[in-house]
Amino acid sequence: MSFVNICRDNTDPFYRYKMPTLQAKVEGRGNGIKTSIVNLAEVSRALGRPPSYVLKYFGSELGAQTSMDRFLINGTHDNNELQDCLDGFINKFVLCAACKNPETEIQIKGKDDLQRDCKACGRVTIIDPRHKLSSYILKNPPDSSSKKGKKAATATANVVGGGKSISDIASGHKSADGQNGEAADDDDDILTKKINAEAAALSKQTVEVADDDWAVDMSKEAIEARARELEGLNLSDDQTKFNDFGEWLLNESKDSKDDLPSDIDIYKKIVELDIIENPETVQVLSQVLFDEDIIEQIDEHVGLLAKLINGQAEFEKSYLGGLERFLGLEKPDLIPTLPKILAVSYDKDLISEEVALAWGSKVSKKYVPKDVSKKVRRAAKPFINWLKEADEESDDE
Repeated sequence: MSFVNICRDNTDPFYRYKMPTLQAKVEGRGNGIKTSIVNLAEVSRALGRPPSYVLKYFGSELGAQTSMDRFLINGTHDNNELQDCLDGFINKFVLCAACKNPETEIQIKGKDDLQRDCKACGRVTIIDPRHKLSSYILKNPPDSSSKKGKKAATATANVVGGGKSISDIASGHKSADGQNGEAADDDDDILTKKINAEAAALSKQTVEVADDDWAVDMSKEAIEARARELEGLNLSDDQTKFNDFGEWLLNESKDSKDDLPSDIDIYKKIVELDIIENPETVQVLSQVLFDEDIIEQIDEHVGLLAKLINGQAEFEKSYLGGLERFLGLEKPDLIPTLPKILAVSYDKDLISEEVALAWGSKVSKKYVPKDVSKKVRRAAKPFINWLKEADEESDDE
């Protein structure tokens, strides 16, 4: 199954929101000829909209009767015609009118007004009430119990094919609709608990993580040790995926940063392993992409890192955690250059002011031993002080 960008006007190869291409099958003949969209459920799930909305839109635009039984449309319609028609649905009922991001939810305001609430930029934009589908949505509102907030919207837009990973789809794994929905909800609940737990810890005066479960050691020795453990232990799926990712990077790089795969190849591997939604992916990259020329290399890889981080606080923290491990454990001689490294990362929008201040002002043993964390924080102090002074000057103005 091939995939395309949800917003097909965006030709960026790193565009993170994907959907399967529509697959149409003509059935019958004569006056009874119909077109069945065999994968409408998967496409709708990638868009975060019920299949009935998409099918009704097709019927309205094509002037044909539709049936939810096997997603049938009267008449003959080829894949290209339906894909172009789907672009119209996406522009009118999925994409945010302000930022063109598909992380939106349809909400009913009052009795007759529909709006898109964007979880990416926060804007609320109006849906054209004159369209026939608007009337159908008002009579058949979206299920409010399925709304899980920004994180769920992101997962819905990215994990195409009904909650399955892209690698699962490629290998032919199947799952029932109900099972997919339940699994996605469980994942959201677990992730929400993790985020809330970390937020509670950050609110304290000092942060001390009891264990190091979220830190991924990407040194060659650690990867080889984990590979040996695979023979006698049942590691978690995430541990296995990161182990595979690390081994792939080591094999492709041939022990030299200059021989690393291209950013596009790295991104494709991340998608293949289905770890694009894991903040730890950014932590791994910030340990393996750089060497003594880290400042120049940040600029070389900013496209890949920015696409993965995408302004998400958890990913920014993992990026800083990876730098902490890289400098504190692998390249301690580079620790004095940390203020410049942070300044470049801040200038490239890889880290935000809020995350940098929270990270720089509290010692944590989440990624490295506590004494190493203190050393790294002390080195970062000039940059942290500069942020605080800039913030104070802004408040005074």
